Amino acid sequence: MQWPNIAEVFISQEVSLGGKSPFALISGPNVIESEKLTFKIAEELLDITSTLDIPFIFKASYDKANRSSLNSYRGPGLKEGLEVLKQVKARYKIPVITDVHAVDQVEAVAQVVDIIQIPAFLCRQTDLILACAKTGKPVNIKKGQFLAPWDVKNMVDKITSQGNHKVLLTERGVSFGYNNLIVDMTSFPIMRTLGYPVIFDVTHSVQLPTGAGASTGGRKEFIPSLARAAVATGIDALFLEVHPNPKEAKCDGPSCTPLDQVASLLEALKPIDVHVKGL
Repeated sequence: MQWPNIAEVFISQEVSLGGKSPFALISGPNVIESEKLTFKIAEELLDITSTLDIPFIFKASYDKANRSSLNSYRGPGLKEGLEVLKQVKARYKIPVITDVHAVDQVEAVAQVVDIIQIPAFLCRQTDLILACAKTGKPVNIKKGQFLAPWDVKNMVDKITSQGNHKVLLTERGVSFGYNNLIVDMTSFPIMRTLGYPVIFDVTHSVQLPTGAGASTGGRKEFIPSLARAAVATGIDALFLEVHPNPKEAKCDGPSCTPLDQVASLLEALKPIDVHVKGL
């Protein structure tokens, strides 16, 4: 299957996804743990991507409303979390993305971020999708673990019904029995037939949902292999959550990439991207 021409979605003056652009990195901690740690991760990722000339979008969540347990850490909340993201933008001059879980949070989020993200579990929530689309911001919608790649068209139609064609589509694995996910590499070309940039969330694709009982497990050792395979299909961006010490991460540590391994991973991925896209 040959991929069609893909719409180019402009994120900032320096970053765009799709078209003939090289793959970008969407990366950061799963959730904001502290202002200091967030700045440290953003600064190190910016240094790595600048050195390798890879477009970079910073990601962190202000609230993880879909944690396995009531006692799990969720984040600093809307007001404090958005203030941290605003400072990341101002300090490092990089675009930011965060996910939103409720309609009444969309307006505040849109005033800060460059991309609004809809979590996989909420990809069929029509009111939330329409509210995000109405902001005019690029909307990254994650394909639910329960959806086939061709079902993504319904999500796209909801966004574009509001006159917003800044659509980004993310694959993050599909449920395979209980407490397991797999990645079907054919989903990338299938979703791309819709004409919008396709992103691979490799971090959440190696999760073992609720595999640790009250929390989610993961197999981060497979991240390099899956990332190489996805880049070889021509994806437009790689979504990678990182942490200086995943064992101490307050959310999804088992599927999180150590910050000191990011550079070597990107060094392996870039020549694949260049070869596949003829850059």
